[in-house]
Amino acid sequence: MSHRSTSRRRSALLAVTVFAAVTAANAILFAAPASAHGFSSVAYVDVTAPDDEHVRTQLDLEYDLLVVSAADTIGDPEFFDTGMDLFETGEEATALAAHKDTVLKYVDQRFSVSVGDKVCTPSMVGDFEVHERDDVPYARFTIDHDCSAASEGGTSGTHQIRSGLFPDSEEYVKDTKTIVTYELDGRTGSAALDAGTPSFSTTQHWTDRFKEFFLLGAEHLLGGLDHILFLLALIVGSRRLRDVVLAATTFTVAHSVTFLLAALGLVSVPSAVVEPIIALSIAVVAAWYLWGVWRRRTHPEQTERVHVDRLGLDRADRLRLAVVFCFGLVHGLGFAGALGIDEPWSWTLLWSLLVFNIGIEVVQLGLVAVIFPTLMLLRRRVPRVGLWVGGTIAAGVTAMGLIWFAQRILGIE
Repeated sequence: MSHRSTSRRRSALLAVTVFAAVTAANAILFAAPASAHGFSSVAYVDVTAPDDEHVRTQLDLEYDLLVVSAADTIGDPEFFDTGMDLFETGEEATALAAHKDTVLKYVDQRFSVSVGDKVCTPSMVGDFEVHERDDVPYARFTIDHDCSAASEGGTSGTHQIRSGLFPDSEEYVKDTKTIVTYELDGRTGSAALDAGTPSFSTTQHWTDRFKEFFLLGAEHLLGGLDHILFLLALIVGSRRLRDVVLAATTFTVAHSVTFLLAALGLVSVPSAVVEPIIALSIAVVAAWYLWGVWRRRTHPEQTERVHVDRLGLDRADRLRLAVVFCFGLVHGLGFAGALGIDEPWSWTLLWSLLVFNIGIEVVQLGLVAVIFPTLMLLRRRVPRVGLWVGGTIAAGVTAMGLIWFAQRILGIE
């Protein structure tokens, strides 16, 4: 092969890489937000029954979203003015207490407890508390639901919880999830409610609960573009089926560890740290592939596989897996932040977390099963096209990761 031919190929590869990077950068700057998860919210509800005729629900809702939604829905502009003036001052509970009727009316319209076909009567009890959760202020308060009328009517045994908090129709956030944990009717459990599944009863079968948390995990991975791009970077950077299997397994083990620890409240890292590192991990893993292509083409004598272990891995392979594992630990913190359960250990909680994680893994394996064979077919049948496709994808992913990293460091939405 002539030096001129080699130079032309290198120039072509470089041109494609630069073009892909510029294209991806322009696409993101004009279309993609700094947070790849979009604007959504998670509401948390803890349900207990102090006696046979009452149900207590402790709600945890994003403070500023509650103020905006309740003030607009109920028609209380003074609540909006006061609530926003006191936002992040440490005095937010004062605004909530002064407008507790507005808060109760809003929650009553969007959230209910019923026995049979009779809705229990809500009333506010205790004080408001504002605390930080998922790195944003949350308002915590308790509502007592009087179900005595239902009991008098002869209805008993099964409670139903319904949530429509912060619906898409309000146009402030989209796809709100309500995570419910309950100890009611002699049963304990958890449920994930959204627009598609707005309610559950305490007689809910375990398969229904499995479906809810499975879909929640699957939707989170599909809705989290940053996690998908990290997986895409792993796929593109794998030359053999064994490479992608080991990389995906390493990523799964790593993020499962921190996901469970963080969701159980044993590990806590601010999202201001986690999110930039996730973005950087995307860029690093994708750029690793580009660096490998450049090294193999410019220094072929240095890329021979020496000192291969029993798994067929050389030093570069082991280093790549180590990097994937470290970044996988950080991604696990990101997954845990999406579910946001923060409570003491219980088998019910562990079940919910594991099913959520299974939903993530099934989607991950599905993406690998579709993308990797297609890319390998291209590389074997049309090597040059396969190289260009892989380089273009890796360059675009690298650019996206770097831009997200800069946006998240700078706090740009």
